[in-house]
Amino acid sequence: MKLSDYIAQFLAEQGIGHVFVITGGCIVHTIDSLAKRDDIKYIPVQHEQAGAMAADAYARVTGGMGAALATSGPGATNLLTGVCCAYYDSIPTIFITGQVPSGQLKRASKSRQIGFQETDVVSIFSTVTKYAVLVDDPKRIRYELEKAVYLARSGRPGPVLLDVCDDVQRADIDPEKLEGFRIPDEKHASAALEAAAEECVRLMREAKRPVIIPGGGIRLSNTVQQFRDLADRAGFPVAPTWAAVDFLPYTDPRVVGTFGVSSERAGNFVVQNADFVLALGTRLDTHEIGPRASTFARGAKKVVVDLDQAELDKYGAIGLRVDLPVCADLRDFFAVLLKKLAGFKGQDLAEWRSYIDGVKSRYPICPPQYRDQEDKVNPYVFMETLSQELPDEAVVIPDCGGNLIWTMQGLHLRGRQRLITSFNHSPMGYSVPASMGAAFATSKPVICITGDGGCQMNVQELATIAYYQLPVKIFLLDNHGHGIIKQTLDTWLNSRYHAINTDSGLAMPDLVKVAQAYGIKTESIGSHAELGKVRDVLAAKGPIFCRIDMRQDQVLEPKLVFGRPIEDSAPLLDRAEFKKNMLVPPLDEPKVPAKVG
Repeated sequence: MKLSDYIAQFLAEQGIGHVFVITGGCIVHTIDSLAKRDDIKYIPVQHEQAGAMAADAYARVTGGMGAALATSGPGATNLLTGVCCAYYDSIPTIFITGQVPSGQLKRASKSRQIGFQETDVVSIFSTVTKYAVLVDDPKRIRYELEKAVYLARSGRPGPVLLDVCDDVQRADIDPEKLEGFRIPDEKHASAALEAAAEECVRLMREAKRPVIIPGGGIRLSNTVQQFRDLADRAGFPVAPTWAAVDFLPYTDPRVVGTFGVSSERAGNFVVQNADFVLALGTRLDTHEIGPRASTFARGAKKVVVDLDQAELDKYGAIGLRVDLPVCADLRDFFAVLLKKLAGFKGQDLAEWRSYIDGVKSRYPICPPQYRDQEDKVNPYVFMETLSQELPDEAVVIPDCGGNLIWTMQGLHLRGRQRLITSFNHSPMGYSVPASMGAAFATSKPVICITGDGGCQMNVQELATIAYYQLPVKIFLLDNHGHGIIKQTLDTWLNSRYHAINTDSGLAMPDLVKVAQAYGIKTESIGSHAELGKVRDVLAAKGPIFCRIDMRQDQVLEPKLVFGRPIEDSAPLLDRAEFKKNMLVPPLDEPKVPAKVG
């Protein structure tokens, strides 16, 4: 059979229903092979970066693998930003790029390029994939495909890339004679894991101010239900990372809110005053623990469970004390821990729960005065409205920067709603193509939240959304510039604004007119009195683009100022009030700006 037909068959056998592509001279054979099949479809996008992001979101929503194809040279390099999204969030995806014919490869030559559009793709992608390989021998295709998919899915998942020469794709092969990849023997739970789980339970029994921190690794390991079982048995408060906000409804009494640099005050106060932290499947990055790692949950015994030993090893280098690091697959850890928690009885947590209820009630993310704003729309009020109107099974996809933070702070999920985004790479322009990928992956409602800056980065995919009439509801939070950077400039550069709005040289087109030019129905909301339109937008058939007109000086708050611990977000609370919220000794005041930024 033709080798490109073998690739298409292999992708279909992985359960991949859609492959996002841009054609080109060195990938036409594989796209043609996809076209011959009824069990897999190719979706032409407008930019390879968008194709990679669509594949990333497709994998997140289906729980399977995503796939994207591109041609050689610029087609391959355009994938890079989207591949980074999958790598840093551990999303299993496969990328196949065409390469010049094997006889035109420069190989050991010091020439910059021999074949037209030749680029050393493997070297470029090797640091942001689990596996990247050049396939220049037809006999290696089965081995490399099987190895790549195994690595993408096993251990800590992630993207893989096969760079396949054009003549290899055209080659005739005998599948029965191809060498396959042998899957290594799996490791099972060890005595060390039993001991670690036993110690974890001991610390849980002693805790008077415990909190569980679930991370995205729980979703990746398919252990969301096991996490819920743990939360039920322990009865501990839960402070989710952003990647875990959809594990429990916001109204669940155990949920204290998210924590970190750009999160709610209540969640930060709870985590920082805890005496025991159980972190599951989260790498506790600096956006969560703050820039001063030693200040994070400093009064707590900390247990961190992570599959990646390198993540556990980094804590000593950054100054974060972890009392019990556990390198284990969460499936194994939950299996052992839940058995040991049979009949679990810990400390009386009534006083701790009373404290949590107090900080939650004192610091709502959308206080009443926000609703009194008369000009334009306050984003926290918009998020409150959207929370009330979202369908129960909606998939919400925010972008980056300000619109991401407003979503994570103000959108309160319920039921079976999902929230996905590129949490760690967080590029401008993710949400539009990701929503496109999600819409191919599910029949559930897909809601895209983007900003006037980020939307421009992949605005061309409105054409794809319109062509396929994908029922994506796009909400554009329009603050007339790069608002989060404006806030940073307020803090660090005495409000010297450069490259953030029209006054400082940045072109800001009318995106409603742009959406209309692509053939998408539009709506605009310019005041709180018009927020009733949100329901109409969500009920519209087909795609719709809704602009939310916001003030240019709208700020994100609370938000940490660099140098302070995460419990001390700006705008700073009165010092007497702040100290009343602290159950562990407050730290000395840092000599850094006190403004939001």
